[in-house]
Formats: sequence, structure tokens, C-alpha cells
Amino acid sequence: MSYELTGKLVAKYDTVQRTETFKTREFAVEKSDDINGRTILNYVKFQSVQDKTGIVDRVNIGDEIKVYFNIKGSKWEKNGVTNYITNLDAWRIEQILQPGKQSSPIDNEYIEPLDTFSSTSSDAVDDLPF
Repeated sequence: MSYELTGKLVAKYDTVQRTETFKTREFAVEKSDDINGRTILNYVKFQSVQDKTGIVDRVNIGDEIKVYFNIKGSKWEKNGVTNYITNLDAWRIEQILQPGKQSSPIDNEYIEPLDTFSSTSSDAVDDLPF
């Protein structure tokens, strides 16, 4: 099940290579809620993993964003003590633009196809089997 949260990007951190094959990156979002006429600020830290660590690159500190994420939990036992760890795994970010404009997806999932028919493109690929 996925969730979403809208707020202001307040921090983004460097990518951390946890193991040879696993990397993570964290960022924080400020969410304001109006409760009984009072504004309450909450700060939510997300992580992105593997190929999603770059999703926060296209937004800047102070931007209003919508984060799509999954909740992941794990159980950790050491020396007879049990701990539970919860992660908010972000997999997509949309930048919220000024009123009247639409938000834009920033998830690196769409890559413009290469021009395979143009003889002038340096990126052209001839992958035909004949």
C-alpha cells in the first residue's frame, strides 16, 4: 500500500553506500497542519533506496513537494533485546507549482527514447538483427 504527503522540502542528504550493492539517501519534509486554529509543524524524514536515490535531485530546499512512499518495518534482535525499525521509503516526488499550474512528476521513470532513425544523432543505436 502506498501513501502520500505534501509539504516543504527542508533538508536533503548525500547518498550513503550501505553495502557494495545497497545505497540509501534521506531527505526531510516540513508538513504544517491546522488544528483548532493553531498551526502545528511536523517534520518527516524519508529515505529512498537504490535507483530512487536521485528523485530528490530535481527539487530544491524550500520547494513544495508531494512525496509518494511505502511504509516498511523490520524487527531487529540483539543480545535478547528486540527493536522495531520503521522506514518511509519514498519512490516518487512531484513538485507543487504555483496555483493554476500542474505538478510535474520527478521520478526518473520516464526516459526519452533514443532517435534510432536519424543519421545525425550521436546517440543513435543500430540494434537491428540484420
